[in-house]
Amino acid sequence: MKKLTAAFLVTVMCLGLTACAGQSEESAESEDTDAKTEETAPEDKGTLMMATTTSTEDTGLLDYLQPLFKEDTGWDLEWTAVGTGEALAMGESGDVDVVLVHAKSSEEEFVAEGYGVERFPVMYNDFIVVGPSSPIEKTDDINAVFTQIINDQLPFVSRGDDSGTDKKEKGIWEELGLDPATDPNYVESGQGMGATITMADEQQAYCLTDRGTWLKQSQDATLDYQLDIVCEGNDSLLNQYGVIAVNPEKYPEVNNEGANDFIEWICSDEVQELIGEYGVEEYGQALFTPNAGTDA
Repeated sequence: MKKLTAAFLVTVMCLGLTACAGQSEESAESEDTDAKTEETAPEDKGTLMMATTTSTEDTGLLDYLQPLFKEDTGWDLEWTAVGTGEALAMGESGDVDVVLVHAKSSEEEFVAEGYGVERFPVMYNDFIVVGPSSPIEKTDDINAVFTQIINDQLPFVSRGDDSGTDKKEKGIWEELGLDPATDPNYVESGQGMGATITMADEQQAYCLTDRGTWLKQSQDATLDYQLDIVCEGNDSLLNQYGVIAVNPEKYPEVNNEGANDFIEWICSDEVQELIGEYGVEEYGQALFTPNAGTDA
């Protein structure tokens, strides 16, 4: 009997030691995992200030990318969404660290004048004309559409805010030798793209918009637009976006490290793929097409 009791005690002790060993191993594994998480999580680096156009905000793209950028780099991205002209002006004043806009000639001028370091293409979509489906019939001829608007004095709502979209619209009138001021139904909203589309819908007017904002706005469950796409598919309506770090030689206080991290991040293959997928599930097509690394 004593032998059996001793054997039983030995067995219990062995089981206890095995359990302790198992717990120690699990604890060690847990500590290793925690350590690895701490090693891979980037430190909180502070804030990166960006000036950008309203379309990147109205489409929801920045809200989608912001937490991913924070997770990957440690920078907290904050932005002001205005027209491209005003966004570049903020860069010219050194009020932001980086700009993400869509007016290539203005962007190149921004760099040439020493306000920006270098321009990098990021993505594109296209401009379209939306409005009542009659009397304008759907076409890809943007010149014919703008000419008919003036000749028939059809209502048109312009951004009128020196944005990339406004610059594009004004450029079309100029190329055609047409003065929109001769149309009594031509008005300027002085607002962002989303608000301008809403104003055009209220007035049953035409307007030029980027496709991404139109897709987001027109399929919003809280809105009920009566407008249709009346012009699309013209090669001249390409809408290219570029990103530029504000020049630290002109403004030493800007966050150039964060700006460079953002440019490298948004132009990376991984993030370019995310941009190309954004909106596909909800709207049936991407709101932007990535093209970093090109000469666009």
